[in-house]
Amino acid sequence: MEQAFRLVTPGREGRLQRIDWEPGAPGPGTLRLRQERIGVNFIDSYFRTGLYPLPDPAIPGVEGCGVVEAVGDGVSGFAIGQRVAYCAQPGGFATQRLLPAWRALPLPDAIGAKIAAASMLRGMTAHMLLSRIHRVGPQGTVLIQAAAGGLGGLLTQWAKALGATVIGTVSTPEKAEIATRLGADHVITGRDTALEPEIGALTEGAGVDFAIDGVGGDRLRQSIACTRADGTVASIGQAAGESPALAVAEIAPRRMIRFARPSIMAFAADPEAYRAAGAAVFEMIGRGIAVAPARIYPFAEAAEALAALESGQGTGASILTT
Repeated sequence: MEQAFRLVTPGREGRLQRIDWEPGAPGPGTLRLRQERIGVNFIDSYFRTGLYPLPDPAIPGVEGCGVVEAVGDGVSGFAIGQRVAYCAQPGGFATQRLLPAWRALPLPDAIGAKIAAASMLRGMTAHMLLSRIHRVGPQGTVLIQAAAGGLGGLLTQWAKALGATVIGTVSTPEKAEIATRLGADHVITGRDTALEPEIGALTEGAGVDFAIDGVGGDRLRQSIACTRADGTVASIGQAAGESPALAVAEIAPRRMIRFARPSIMAFAADPEAYRAAGAAVFEMIGRGIAVAPARIYPFAEAAEALAALESGQGTGASILTT
């Protein structure tokens, strides 16, 4: 019998329940996958807490890779046994799943399942942020909060590949070493460190061109304060707690700042943008810019994997293996 993890009663005490699972035959335009590796992401925590609603049957997990087992009517270009990767499609915490065929990206032979499962969502997010939200290039300076995390670490590598100067923030000296190894030019250490004077000293008072904030809480206000005139702030998460309500006048009382709250799920809902982002991710993986999973959990420990992510344990990405 196949297995899945269903979300029980979303909310602060929301939990995952392991259930027997039968996804059934694929319908028109759909594939059935035998999953090999499944990514674990903060969006799964947002599903658990109810911040983002999850449709029935309430199975979290939005990225992974596997082998095509069955092909629905009207689907072309896929064969039984073919390896594919996907992201931005809930229902991933399952040993077998149905997937819209347009979401399936044929996986190049040179890319392993572990790297693919850890890199697809983060990679597409990095592509969205660095090419769409604010086009990053050699003259740019980028602030990346939580630069040793799964997404932060990939953003650091990707921004450096584009030639930018990267300033990263981390919570501990151990994570500072990781961020430096990934390419950060400067690393600010400590959860309570005031960012504005540090960023001011590193940028001669100008501020950064692009601040990417996945931490939330008071850090978001600090990210705004550290951004130069005509710069961009992207709020992409709230790992440290709920982000504050911001009045429009508060965002830029003396400066012109672009403020974005981008959604990778909304971005990836456009098939053309999704495929282009997938190609960019595969290209970067081919250049060695990827997320190597720091923790690999057996599928049965999905709840433990998510709890560890929420608690801030470790660095990098976590994946499940079936």
